[in-house]
Amino acid sequence: MPAYLVANITVTDPKRYPEYREKVPPVIAQYGGKFLVRGGTVHLVEGNLGVDRLVVIEFPTMEAARQFYNSSEYEPLLKLRLETARSQVAFVEGYAAS
Repeated sequence: MPAYLVANITVTDPKRYPEYREKVPPVIAQYGGKFLVRGGTVHLVEGNLGVDRLVVIEFPTMEAARQFYNSSEYEPLLKLRLETARSQVAFVEGYAAS
């Protein structure tokens, strides 16, 4: 069953954050992930989500998503993201039609 990494990112260092944005896609792909949403314009319809830069990445399984996030390849990029942005990140299980 697919799983999703969902993140709301507020960039705090616009000079250094592009390095993260440039280097992370190959690492995501290495774990079978693909971007579904990557910081596009949010058109709010109801309520107040407090979304700045919304990112949704699909992985083939929850295990693959966790392996990506905890990988040695992602570790330096995670450090860079934490230094250049405020983030809320969650793993979400996908829907399995019955």
